[in-house]
Amino acid sequence: MVQYDVVIAGGGMVGATLAALLGQQDKRVALLETTWPAAFESASAYDMRVSALSRASQALLAELGIWERVVAMRAAPYEAMQVWDATGAGQICFNAADLGEADLGHIVENRVIQLAALDALQAYPSVDVHYPASLASFMRPESGETIQVTLDSGEVLAADLLVGADGARSRVRNLAALDWQVTDYAQKGVVTVAQTALPHQETAWQRFMPSGPLAFLPLPDAHYCSIVWTLPADRADTVLGWEEGRFRQELARALDHQLGEVLNIGERGAFPLRGAQAGAYVQARLALVGDAAHTIHPLAGQGVNLGFKDVAALAEALQAAPDVGSLRVLRRYERGRRGDNVLTQKAMEGFRLLFGNEVPVWQFLRNSGLSTFDKLPVVKYQLARQAMGL
Repeated sequence: MVQYDVVIAGGGMVGATLAALLGQQDKRVALLETTWPAAFESASAYDMRVSALSRASQALLAELGIWERVVAMRAAPYEAMQVWDATGAGQICFNAADLGEADLGHIVENRVIQLAALDALQAYPSVDVHYPASLASFMRPESGETIQVTLDSGEVLAADLLVGADGARSRVRNLAALDWQVTDYAQKGVVTVAQTALPHQETAWQRFMPSGPLAFLPLPDAHYCSIVWTLPADRADTVLGWEEGRFRQELARALDHQLGEVLNIGERGAFPLRGAQAGAYVQARLALVGDAAHTIHPLAGQGVNLGFKDVAALAEALQAAPDVGSLRVLRRYERGRRGDNVLTQKAMEGFRLLFGNEVPVWQFLRNSGLSTFDKLPVVKYQLARQAMGL
């Protein structure tokens, strides 16, 4: 039985980044991953699923040698964000130049981030990547000094700590019988990649409609955007069934033709939108991070950024701990992260309800509020800097 300090179930963006952080501390780490992402080719089409990385997330990845690998593949900086309400004239614009910054963040394909993180692990000899491998079960001996992790292959690993970084359907969380409190928004996010007649101007465009927000997120090619179109679940299913010509026309109309006509679209998909929080992030010798611990509405693109905050906080808590599986140490991590995660989830739910409200007085208030807020640069850009993690 091989002994590790930490076993991480899930080698996605968040799990692989945690492995790098712990490898930087020379901790003995086993990373379990079931599916290796397809190799990157510069001529390949853009993936449907992307993340909006904050400047704080970029700094974390740069510290670990991951960001340089991301940039060597592809990433799109966005220098501005244009947000407006479809029911009136309310709008607000954030611009990096007004903050004295080069950009507000980057739009990066999830596969690119994962590939870069997994590749960066080669620099950390104390990290073993087990692939293909998944967790079948675990047990905590009565001595309480270790946790024994059984893989689907039958191999058994011993560790001081097991971390679930295995997504919203976390097997670690389920086996630990941790409560999972879910709010179903009865919405789906329709995703695709669109080629537009006009260049995106390195701007993230977001239009709020009663049915949900529509985001056009800039990609490295000036005429390509990643699309996240939030719709009621039944409406999303109908939209996915449209023939391509109608889908392109309706997509351009939904953005109020800010980027002209939609000339081409890629593969289309949809995913259900739910907010959730684990009843507890930790148990003795066990911790959850990222989507295994919480999920939020994607309207502000904060999901993976919260996950990166989780792993940074967990790694900090473990760095000087004589026993990384100690419940006292793990609760310090939970206290440091639960409040921010819950607050962000509730804020996103509040925005969703506010902009989905069709009562005329609320439409007037949010439109006038957006325009007023846009004229308060000190307040506006202080909030922008907080969102960027600066």
